[in-house]
Amino acid sequence: MMRIDAHQHYWKINRNDYGWITPELPVLYRDFLEADLKPLLEKNKIDKTIVVQAAPTIEVTEFILSLSKNSETIAGIVGWIDIENPSWKEQLEKFRKDPKFVGIRIMIQDMPDENIILQPNYLEAFSYFEKLDIPVDLLVLSAQLPIVVELLKHVSIRAVIDHIAKPDINQGSIEPWKSQIKQIAQYPNIYCKLSGMVTEAEHYNWTTEQFIPYVQHIVNEFGLNRVMYGSDWPVCLLSASYDDVFKLLKETLPQNLTKDDEEGIFGGNALEFYQLKKKQLVNK
Repeated sequence: MMRIDAHQHYWKINRNDYGWITPELPVLYRDFLEADLKPLLEKNKIDKTIVVQAAPTIEVTEFILSLSKNSETIAGIVGWIDIENPSWKEQLEKFRKDPKFVGIRIMIQDMPDENIILQPNYLEAFSYFEKLDIPVDLLVLSAQLPIVVELLKHVSIRAVIDHIAKPDINQGSIEPWKSQIKQIAQYPNIYCKLSGMVTEAEHYNWTTEQFIPYVQHIVNEFGLNRVMYGSDWPVCLLSASYDDVFKLLKETLPQNLTKDDEEGIFGGNALEFYQLKKKQLVNK
């Protein structure tokens, strides 16, 4: 089975795409491209990755799609479209012509009011994604989960919660995140990425034990077929190395996993969610 890192990013600083990456974040304030990640993937026996947009612009999606053209490791690109723009369907159709385009991400985390996603234009868009069976990444904070619960009463999208919805792992906060995750996991089309966790703990000063209640709850609620490994590299470097992130998930997952279970979490479930087999991106 192909092993997939289902969530990572690439950027070039001089493109000025990312307002949040400033010289005050020296760890991230440089270019991060495939040549930087490839040795880490090889070391951890990861074959392919899903590259996810990290800024809400069409230009960023075009840029990461261009990176995927001659890439050995990029299995798919999760991009962004401007649902506030009347031409959002045209944007989407243009991207869908690219064989490496596998889904879109809605950045609820950065919205001034997360209730926006319940407005008619967003519900229309989500219904359109549902009709076309387009995978949707939801970048959401734990405090915003009630809106996701509400959204799922209106649409039956194929979606994945990024970064386990960013609970406050540093403080050990578990509720109401735990109850809301339980509600969301009841929808069979919703998956969850076991990603982005180290940055929610004290940077470079966390313990493996802190993550166990969160990882185990996600696995218990979503089951082993709807969770997937994501490194969130290079953002993870704020708190851990790539190797540390990979090792952390291995150490916090249930200890009685079968080989098939592990293959699902570290690849098979991402293949399924992003419909990569249909796109024939798997190795022959």
